[in-house]
Amino acid sequence: MRSPEARVSIIVPTKNERDNLPRLLATVPPEVELLICDESDDGTPELARELRPTNTRVLRVRGSIAAARQAGAEASSGDVLVFTDADVELAPDYVDRLLAEPGWDAICGTKLSRDDYSGYYRLVAAAQRATFGLTGIAGASGSNMALTRAAFFEIGGFRPDLRCNEDTELFLRAHRLGLRSRFDDRLVVWASDHRRLRRGLVWKSAHSLVRNALLYAVCRRAKLPRLLEDDWAYWTQSSASQTR
Repeated sequence: MRSPEARVSIIVPTKNERDNLPRLLATVPPEVELLICDESDDGTPELARELRPTNTRVLRVRGSIAAARQAGAEASSGDVLVFTDADVELAPDYVDRLLAEPGWDAICGTKLSRDDYSGYYRLVAAAQRATFGLTGIAGASGSNMALTRAAFFEIGGFRPDLRCNEDTELFLRAHRLGLRSRFDDRLVVWASDHRRLRRGLVWKSAHSLVRNALLYAVCRRAKLPRLLEDDWAYWTQSSASQTR
């Protein structure tokens, strides 16, 4: 268990998330430092400041989602760094459960849905649980993952040249380096926007499985193969005009 006085920073990359952001902000505890790492032209940063004027910082960050997450981590002050996305809501006990969890350097949880695609999200959570139970590998999603500050910088942070799967790759590297990584399916965020799944559920799943298997094999290399630096049309499929 970590001290309840441990400082928590939540880092959120945003690109034109004005419609989604209010639901997330409503679930972030007031004592938590929030860093919005933004590349929007729809008023997202102004809305963040309006709805949460205290303990919120907005950074203007251009480039990949990995670069945005990295910039937020470097600008944060927390002992624990939480990475999530604008299109989710945190469970009411999220921060308390995170701090109560014993013995981890990196931890990830589940992303579930109260409405559409709830079966798909439960299936992904079951796969995460099984993978962790069989291999000890915590398959992280950028919507729901946290690291201690010391562990994050020991790992070396995100790869800025990795245009997608930067979240899972960070946890794969943590595992390969021998850090204490964990999966806890009681640490929950709730999806509030399913646009990527609507644009191709099977394609998105296959894309992640293949890339993550390859990333595990090479994640300790200082330089990734060019094949993996490319996103394999991920953001084209996900509508890059609306999200990173």
